[in-house]
Amino acid sequence: MKLISICVIVGGLLVSVSCGTEVTEVKPDPNPDLDSLITANPESIPLLVKRGEKLFAAYEYDLALVDAAKAFRLDTNDLSARLLYAEVINSRATRTPQEVTTAQRMYAEYLKKKPESKRALVGYASTFSYQFDFNNSFKYINMALKLDKHYRDGYVLKGSNYMQIGDVDKAKSSYETAVQQDPEFYEAYFKLGQIYQAESDPRCIEYFTSAYKLKPEYLEFKYQTAYSMQTHDRVDEAKELYREMAKDTVEFYVVRGLFHQGHIHQFMENNIDSAMYYYESALKTEPRYVEAWHNLGMCYDTKGNKTQALKSFSKALKYNPNFELSRVYADSIRLF
Repeated sequence: MKLISICVIVGGLLVSVSCGTEVTEVKPDPNPDLDSLITANPESIPLLVKRGEKLFAAYEYDLALVDAAKAFRLDTNDLSARLLYAEVINSRATRTPQEVTTAQRMYAEYLKKKPESKRALVGYASTFSYQFDFNNSFKYINMALKLDKHYRDGYVLKGSNYMQIGDVDKAKSSYETAVQQDPEFYEAYFKLGQIYQAESDPRCIEYFTSAYKLKPEYLEFKYQTAYSMQTHDRVDEAKELYREMAKDTVEFYVVRGLFHQGHIHQFMENNIDSAMYYYESALKTEPRYVEAWHNLGMCYDTKGNKTQALKSFSKALKYNPNFELSRVYADSIRLF
């Protein structure tokens, strides 16, 4: 007799069942796709939370919010869903004061059940930072660090708090401690680079470079590394990075790679023809690049071509009528 088999779900596993008595297990995919699993189990809170956590870690907050909100609606008492939902709404750049208050309440309720959650304590502290209540913020950060003195995120939030209250030295110390706890934490290296760059301290190169080496696909890290090298007399290295940027596919960084090469040729190497070539190349990609029009006008003026200089300044003012550098420069040409 010919046996006919059908597939059914038994205990969450796909098995083949014959009309007789034999049951043969079909081996599950050892690396199932998370999206596919959720499609098959759309109300699985653990799966929704797992994907939401992955999206949250990748800073995809809007996508993470979809999973977090659904998981929380499915079971408002599920602690993992509650924590993720609070984290996501508290981290979005577009969050409102009302959303922060909601997150604050959810953290507080979570901490009643899990008072030793470092993640929840620091998240709770961050809601007070948003409200400029730094006393409470530091209170909960310190509670988390008392539980674990190596907890990186506590030092990160401390650094952010110190920056907001203007204590830059303590902010540096906090970010330094954060990278000591986690040498792969590129965000803190980048933040330190920004702080030292604002102080015109060449140590910014070291921190931007560390961030860039850890995340070479982040073009902003490459750009800031190149710019810090440019401003601290490591011009050849800066030019190499700018050349790489100019070959990229993201226009924002392509035009900046071209513009800064022009800037170096104009102001640091006194090679006006090369500077003009790079400014014109940048403007072919982005015709509204005001600073490129302005610097091109200066190049024309240096070469004695006042007419073209005025046309370039006029273009800059067309795209930004408030760009006073071009207005003043153009007026000086007309006057003299």
